[in-house]
Amino acid sequence: MEIQLCEHFTYRKLLRFVLPSVVMMAFTSLYGVVDGLFVSNFVGTTAFAALNLIMPILMIIGAVGFMIGTGGTAVVAKALGEGRTKEANHYFSMYVWIVLFSGIILSSLGFVFAESISRALGASGQMLVLSTLYCRICCISMPAYMLQNVFQSFFAAAEKPKMGLVISMVTGCTNIALDYVLVACLGWGLAGAAFATVAGELIGGFAPMIYFLRKNNKSRLHLGGFYFEGHLLAKACTNGSSELMSNISASVITILYNFQLLRYAGTDGVAAYGVMSYLNFIFVSIFMGYSIGTAPIVGYHYGSHDQPELKNLYHKSRKLILITGIMLVVLAQVFAKPLTGMFVGYDSTLFAMTCTGMRIFSISFLICGFNIFGSSFFTALNNGAVSAVISFLRTFVFQVVAISVLPVILGLMGIWMGAVVTELLAMCVTGAFFLAKRKKYGYA
Repeated sequence: MEIQLCEHFTYRKLLRFVLPSVVMMAFTSLYGVVDGLFVSNFVGTTAFAALNLIMPILMIIGAVGFMIGTGGTAVVAKALGEGRTKEANHYFSMYVWIVLFSGIILSSLGFVFAESISRALGASGQMLVLSTLYCRICCISMPAYMLQNVFQSFFAAAEKPKMGLVISMVTGCTNIALDYVLVACLGWGLAGAAFATVAGELIGGFAPMIYFLRKNNKSRLHLGGFYFEGHLLAKACTNGSSELMSNISASVITILYNFQLLRYAGTDGVAAYGVMSYLNFIFVSIFMGYSIGTAPIVGYHYGSHDQPELKNLYHKSRKLILITGIMLVVLAQVFAKPLTGMFVGYDSTLFAMTCTGMRIFSISFLICGFNIFGSSFFTALNNGAVSAVISFLRTFVFQVVAISVLPVILGLMGIWMGAVVTELLAMCVTGAFFLAKRKKYGYA
């Protein structure tokens, strides 16, 4: 029996509801890493560097879908909590179609300017050719990738998180299988990895669209026609601005990391950070999945003015995030060597550098969950301003300061410690907002 948003959530019920979203995000992050894994082991360092160079740009484009998905889910969940089902479906439809249309425009621009973008990022020679190629192939499915980011949030609001998980698993298995066939078996190189990504994203984006277009889909949301309402789009963009900022900032910070690593450790440093970024994405995806899963619940009970349930969700979430953070740090420390070896086991020097960096970097997992949940929590409360401040400081300002200052003092070690210092500073801000807003929303 499906759990409904209106219910009282015990620990067991809360975990049952959010688990599909957690697994979905973990699986999504896992198959997002597969391209790098196959390229690093079967194609070579140059292709691996080219992939990591252009990836931030693709993430920035896809972040538009994530912004409207998370921000729009808050609007839709609030409407459902207020009993306005018809309006909720209208809002949902408008957000989905806008993302599709904007995706077509953005992917077209990305395809045309792929070479110029790669050159601006510092690519030259063979790396320029490869990064341009990868970007252009991936732009084929960029509208679908943006839709996939939208539906990840809306499946929870539709009370169908398991459906989202199933589609995510099919998408991931398709990508992994094609990576093996095209890259490892047929030797298509970086192009094969890109086509594998395209195939997975087409399924991940358009399969949910087909499901929601069906009138008998047995969910709370149905995709249909819409009339444009600018203020609702602005509301979704405001609510989801923190998620957009997180993705854009992460991409910009990756570029900054690469510049600093080239200075302090050369090409090996860039490759090492690429591996850590992949592993970080897998671990942090658990917190992202939890936040995506709980956001519709928070939005629903905020819309229904159920402060006791908001308080229940807030306190249970803090305890679960703390326990999860401790477990992730322990896992990262124990499995640092085998995880690193999967990517760069063929180079002992690079392996040692990456393993050391991963063990320092992973300490941030103890803290980052609170910051990710805090930003998502305020988004669900339709307070996009607070969410954006937390996200902007965490994903950009504090990181720029840390990456600019710490290496001057500690050298390469300072770069690896950047994430830990950033999350500590961000937790102070998140905690301050939780204290300041507790009476207004009644969650504590």
